Amino acid sequence: MSNLQFSISGENVSETKFVGQTRQFTLTVDEPEALGGTDAYPNPVEYILAGFAGCINVVGHIVAKELGFKIKSLKIDVTGDLNPNRFLGASKDERAGFNAIKLNLIPETDASIEILAKWLEIVEDRCPVKDNLQNKTPISIAVEKEYNVL
Repeated sequence: MSNLQFSISGENVSETKFVGQTRQFTLTVDEPEALGGTDAYPNPVEYILAGFAGCINVVGHIVAKELGFKIKSLKIDVTGDLNPNRFLGASKDERAGFNAIKLNLIPETDASIEILAKWLEIVEDRCPVKDNLQNKTPISIAVEKEYNVL
């Protein structure tokens, strides 16, 4: 299969609220009140954690089918620790992103612990979001040459 391209395009509604479109979906991003937002929508880093959990879910079910067992349900808890000092401009000592992310899986299945260990190893290896979080991905950020002057 050739590469798939995913994209989102949108615009700010306020200093903390962004509304974007991807395929037929609208995604709204906001911040908690403590960070200047209205707390009406998830913030960007919560979307990262949700994306990670969603990806693990999809890959987990694909791999379970390949290994010949069924997952009746899969509870996923994801926690990320982030110090906001760099993001807020208060310090350059902290990194801007997560210091650590912990993902815990609670599957309901008849698979043995040995099969689940193999399953987890394969899922971790094949999850695109985990790969992006764990490895450097080339990123290009630019300001359009033709921007609107106030």
